[in-house]
Amino acid sequence: MGRGPITEAYGADRERVIAVLNEVLATELVCVLRYKRHYYTAQGLDAGPVAAEFLQHANEEMQHADLVAKRIMELQGAPDFNPEGLATRSHSEYIEGNSLTDMVKEDLVAERIAIASYQEIVRWLGDGDPTTQDVIKTILAVEEEHADDLLNLLDGADRTIPSR
Repeated sequence: MGRGPITEAYGADRERVIAVLNEVLATELVCVLRYKRHYYTAQGLDAGPVAAEFLQHANEEMQHADLVAKRIMELQGAPDFNPEGLATRSHSEYIEGNSLTDMVKEDLVAERIAIASYQEIVRWLGDGDPTTQDVIKTILAVEEEHADDLLNLLDGADRTIPSR
């Protein structure tokens, strides 16, 4: 009775699921920080719309972190927001980028890493924890949208105006 939503039918290793979710939490928080930095440091003629995209992504990554922290609590775990070791727990890196194009590329690399990691987590969870699997699938869908957005930004940067 005192285990809340964790019933006898729960089929996953709860402690391992909590540990993996804390890695996801770290990944999302590192993404928030990287996107926020890119938002504030974006410069150049095309910076306005790109910076707006960075801010939108930062806000969505924070929502993901909140979803994951909530799920950790539901599993009677403790979400690890400790900044010490955040980068080592994250699946992606915090790379600043020196130009607007570098920033977009670094964010795309990070999104692709998150996508691959989250796909693996969905497969690993299988039927053992369908609620956590749904949380990760929800986040995964948005990460795929982010990767598509970033690729579109890069494609736009590579377009040249035809000469007359």
